[in-house]
Order: sequence, then structure tokens, then C-alpha cells
Amino acid sequence: MIKTNLPVILLKGLVLLPNNDIRLEFDNDDSKSIVDVAELFHDNKVLVVNQTVNKDQAIKIDELPKIGVFSTISHKMELPNGKIRVVISGLYRMQVLEYLNTTQNNKVLESITTNLTRVNNLKQEIEAYTGKLKREVTNYVKQVPYANNNLAMTANEPDLDKLTDLIAPLLPISLDRLNKYLETNNAVLRAKMLLEDIYIEKENFNIEKEIDLKVKQNLDDNQKEYLLREKMKLIKQELGDSIPKEDEIAAFREKLMTLQADDNIKKRIEVEINRYDSLTLTSPESNIVRSYLDWMFSLPWNKKTIDDDNLIEVRKKLDESHYGLEKVKTRIIEFLAVKQMTNSLNGPIICLVGPPGTGKTSLAFSIAKAINRQFVKMSVGGVNDEAEIMGHRRTYLGANPGRIIQGMKKATSANPVFLIDEIDKMTKDIKGDPASALLEVLDPEQNKYFSDNYIEEPYNLSNVLFIATANYIEDIPEALKDRLEMVFLSGYTEYEKLDIANKHLIPKICQNHGLDKKNISINNNSILYIIRNYTKEAGVRELERQLATLIRKIVTKIVMEKEDKKQFLIDKQMIINYLGKEKYHFMYYNKTSRVGIVNGLAYTQYGGDTLPIEVNYFKGDGKLILTGSLGDVMKESAYIALNYIKANYQHFHIDYNKITKNDIHIHVPEGAIPKDGPSAGIALTTALISSLTGKKVPANIAMTGEITLRGSILPIGGLKEKSIGAHRNGINKIIIPKDNINDLDDVPNEIKKDIKYITVKNYTEVYNIVYNIL
Repeated sequence: MIKTNLPVILLKGLVLLPNNDIRLEFDNDDSKSIVDVAELFHDNKVLVVNQTVNKDQAIKIDELPKIGVFSTISHKMELPNGKIRVVISGLYRMQVLEYLNTTQNNKVLESITTNLTRVNNLKQEIEAYTGKLKREVTNYVKQVPYANNNLAMTANEPDLDKLTDLIAPLLPISLDRLNKYLETNNAVLRAKMLLEDIYIEKENFNIEKEIDLKVKQNLDDNQKEYLLREKMKLIKQELGDSIPKEDEIAAFREKLMTLQADDNIKKRIEVEINRYDSLTLTSPESNIVRSYLDWMFSLPWNKKTIDDDNLIEVRKKLDESHYGLEKVKTRIIEFLAVKQMTNSLNGPIICLVGPPGTGKTSLAFSIAKAINRQFVKMSVGGVNDEAEIMGHRRTYLGANPGRIIQGMKKATSANPVFLIDEIDKMTKDIKGDPASALLEVLDPEQNKYFSDNYIEEPYNLSNVLFIATANYIEDIPEALKDRLEMVFLSGYTEYEKLDIANKHLIPKICQNHGLDKKNISINNNSILYIIRNYTKEAGVRELERQLATLIRKIVTKIVMEKEDKKQFLIDKQMIINYLGKEKYHFMYYNKTSRVGIVNGLAYTQYGGDTLPIEVNYFKGDGKLILTGSLGDVMKESAYIALNYIKANYQHFHIDYNKITKNDIHIHVPEGAIPKDGPSAGIALTTALISSLTGKKVPANIAMTGEITLRGSILPIGGLKEKSIGAHRNGINKIIIPKDNINDLDDVPNEIKKDIKYITVKNYTEVYNIVYNIL
């Protein structure tokens, strides 16, 4: 017995038979070492072994095959990317006596091999099998259209041993079967195996042809797209497997047994299951009914979450997540309290109305989290199709339920907190009026029988806690407004923003930027400086962005300059350096007492501010000139003020000729900003009297109130915000309508401590107060 030492190449997912070539690429050092060893010490000879275990498993020496292919590296090429490409030609089979697992650095697996004993078959037997095999291969190539074309080229090989090795890799057989060919040393046995495989392939092809014929007989011109489905069906019938549709129906019936729903819903589902069972797979209605069943099973009909009944804990969670907003928090606590007492209560339908950035949307999420309910959000801004709310009928292609039912599916419970965002921004056109579609959803007396066009069965929405949000109450349709419980969220005051920044924004921003809050020192004056000069909003979104910019600058400095300071003091100079020059300013015009200038008060979506009103007169014919982008209501207030003065000019000691022989010009600064409303009535009147009499109005006084032609002072809105704006500008006296005295309860105590409020019912009181102070 002659023994030969050869390096081993392990093939994973491939099988090399003798008399065949294989191309390989090596990219790691261990593989390249095998080629180098073969080239230096073994005249380019190697043993190729086909790994039979899973290619992802670790190699075990004792599990490697005992039969390999003695091969030669016939071609080698080094590629530019560092890889080596080789062509390996298999020569003949060899028996492996032992594998050597070397411990050298190159880790080349080697083997001790010997030649296999040659099997001597009868010459006649060899010739018979050679002829038979060639004829069957020729017939196979003619009969099977997808046969490998290279099979025809094997007909010229006279040697049975080589012929079997050439044919086997060209047949569509598995790797395990190819390994059987490699392990079989007897050429006659390999020929028998090949004939068996060829017969099997021919039979498979004939079965496929029969399946195709059966399918074609069952199809008409309109059902060709179901060809693949029918093939799968007939294949499973031939194999004796169950039809998938039967499994689906069985699964549907099993789900129905455990479904938490009313009897009428279960009966409807059972009817649809029977209908689905009667339909064929080729029926267009089959997919429609199946989709309907999927929706019916996915809805939480009677599945509910348990509310957190610890009201003190609920209130604590709401306070932790949002500052202020007392009215809406109180309303939620009241809802839970009544629910505990009655053990049965329909959910309230609350509408949060306020400017952008005041926390309406995030508050709804916090409410859901606090009372342990699921949360789902639906934005209806820009929706102009009522089918978005009510769903499409199943007769339409691609029909789906409306967004209410889709939201309930996402909630996975029948009593979630359901947020309907931007309810004031819906539109209507020829497709319908979505606001009208919401009337049924948001009516506590009707929504227990809500019917979606797709579901076609009543769905109980009475357990849902609906929360709607809007920016402008005027844009909500009256019929819809009547069904909502309005909770107004005015903009945050400066001091509320200050508290929010300290308690919520700064800790959150520091955490998001990988900075410890202890490393940041910023006092209240610096935060107020940012609020007043770098933001102009009712909410805190811009404030959060500005604070985040500051923290990012500090983090960048720490990283880039390797700053080791333990604490960074954020003062006014650092704010200017990092945020740039002041972006906004409030009106500081009337710092000194002057004739014809009065401090009015304005309430905008960004909060309160002083509104200086300037009046001057000059030669003319009694015309009234109004500038400053004044709205119609404010223009009417100016005419009312002037006509009131004309009617009472003697009381105010005014020369009537000044009114009739001069043109009067009223201007409100910052002309690019639109201004409207009646609350500047007494300020306009006072400014006119000051200009016409030459008397100065003290700069520390501001006033707000609507005036009538008889001089009565009517109440106004936004007193809280106007007071904050006046306080910011150094005003210490404010004249307000007497009917607004109850609104002082909403004004922060720190404001009321610094400002004296004077209430009036008639303008003569305003005149006496203003000019008796001088």
C-alpha cells in the first residue's frame, strides 16, 4: 500500500467529482497557505474533500469524509484585490487514512491517503451500461426542455468511469446525492444510480405536464392570473396535503369561540365565515370576505384596560409631566371620581383650545399614561373626505374602515384615550363634510351605536375618552362645537415658562445631550432674557430649541477643546455669543410722559404686550386718518372714540374748532403687524383727548377696555396676558373695566403685587384718574 501526504481543500456547499473542474477564490491567509504548500512541496497536487456537515458548523476532524478527490491546481491567478483565483481539476478518487491537524501558524490541514482498489467489472456489462446510459441521456435532453445542454456533449466519452462522473453534476440533484456518487467507486453502480435519477426526473416532468393540463382545463380567459394558485392547489392534492383555505376556516372558527364580543357580532362573523367557505379561491369576493374577517377579529369589541383608581397618584403624574393647565387636570380627576362612584360612566369629550406649542397633544398622551389607558392619535387637519372618518363600503376596490375604526384596532382596547388633533382645520368639498361625520363620533348619546361603512355593525365608542385639540375655536363648526366640552389653554406666562424651563426643559435637554444638569448653571434672569429676546410664542417649543442650542454649543466646546470645567455659567454675554443678537423686542416706545401717546394693551397668540397709540392733528377739514394695519373693529373703535369726544367736548375742555378744522391722524406702531379688536377703545379716547388738550398722559399707566358712544366701558379678554406684558415693560398702574374684576384671580400673584389695578365703568372715571394724577 502506497501512502501519499497531501494538503486538504475543504469544499462547503460544493461537490467536486473526478474528471471535472472547479474555480475557487481564496481571500484569507489560511486558504492561501494551502495553495502555497501545494505549490512548494506537492507539485500543485491537493486532496479535495466535500464537507458533509452544515457549512456554518465547526469542522471536526473525525467527522470528515474518508473519500476525497486527488486533484491538481491547473491554473492560478493573483487578483488586484488581494484574492487568489485557482482552477482545480479532479483526477481520481482516493481513500483518506488519516487527517493531520497541524499546529503550525499556517494551520494547513493535511491528509495521509492511498489509492482505492479498482473494481473489475465485466467488459460486456460495462459496454451495455455505457450504451444504455448514453441513449437515456439523449432521450432526457430531447424530452425535458430545461435539461442542461452540456449533457449532449458527454455522448462522445467511451469510458464508463469518466462518463458517469461527467453526467452526474449536470443533473438537477441534491448535494447529498452527489456525495453518494463520490463515495461510490464502482462505475457500474454509479451508472445504475444515474439511470434511476434520470427516470425520476422524467417522471417529475410528466407529472408537471399533467398538472399543467388539469389547471388549463379549469381556467377561463378571465382567471389566468390565478394560474400559480391553482398549481399549488393541485400539487397539494397530488401530495395529499390539506388545502390552506380549510385551515384558515378552522382557525377562524377557533378564534370565534374565544372572541370577546356581543352575540350579534359573533353571528355576523359566523355568517361571513360560512360565506367564505362557500367561495372558490378564484372568486373575486374571496379576498374581500377574508379581509373583512381579519378586521372583525382584530377589533377590541369588549376588551378593556383597567383604569388607575388612585386619583392622588394620577394627579401627581399629570403634575410631573405638565406645568399648570389646572382646568383640564381637574376635569380628568372629576371624570375618574364620578366613574368610581357610579361604576358606569361614558367618557367625556374634551376639546383643548389654545395656541400652538402649549402642550395640548402631549397632555393627551400624559392623561392616557396617568390613568393607565392605551393612547391613539388621529390628525384630521386637511381631511376633506368623510370616508376618512366613516370608512368605504366593501363594494369598492381596496375598501378599508375609517380612521376611527383603524385607531381602535391600534389601541387594542375598547376604552383608550383617543386624540383627534387639529379639529379646527378640517375642510369640505364635493367629497363630503368630515366635520359632519364626526358628529356621531363625538356625541355621547350616539357613539355607542357608531356604524362604520366598512364594518356595517354598531361599534360602542362610549367607553372611549375622546380628546380633541384646536387652535381657533371660531373655526370649529357650531354643531360640532355643541358636542364638545371646551377647555381653554391660554399661552404660558413668562413665569410659567421659567418654571417649565427649570423643571422640565433643561433637565430633559441635558440628558439628551449627555450632560449632567449639575454642570450647567443658569439663573432665572438669564432664562427670562432668552424668553423675552429670543422667543415670541405662546408655548415653549422655540424656548426649548434655543436652550438646546446653548447646550449643544457647550457640549461642542467640551469635546473639541477638551474643556475640563466642572460647571458652565450661562450668563447674558454667553447667550449673546451663542445665540446671536436679540431676535425679538417688545414695544418700549412710551418710556416718558408725552402729549398724544397712551399705552394700550394687546393680546396676541404670542402673549401680552403694550400697544402705544399715537395721535397728532394738523390743518385740514376734520378727516380721521388711521394707520398701523388696523382691522375693521379697531377702526370702528377709533370712530366711536372721536364721536364720543365730539359729543362731550365741553366736558373735556376741548376747542371744537380743533376737531372740525384739523385732520386727526391715529397711528399704532409696527405697521406690518395686523391689529384688531375693540379693547383699545379707552386708550384711543385718552390719546385723542391728550393730543387735542395738550395734556400729557403718565408713561407708567396702561389701559384696556371697549368704549361705547355713551362712554360706557365694556369688558375685554386676555387680562392675564396683557398684565404680564405691562409688567414686563415697567407699567405699575392699569385701568380695566369693572366687569373684568373677577379675571384678576387668573393673574399671577407676583404681577398683582407690582401693579395697581383701577376698575372703571364710565370713561369720565378714566379721565379723572389720568389727569388728576399729574
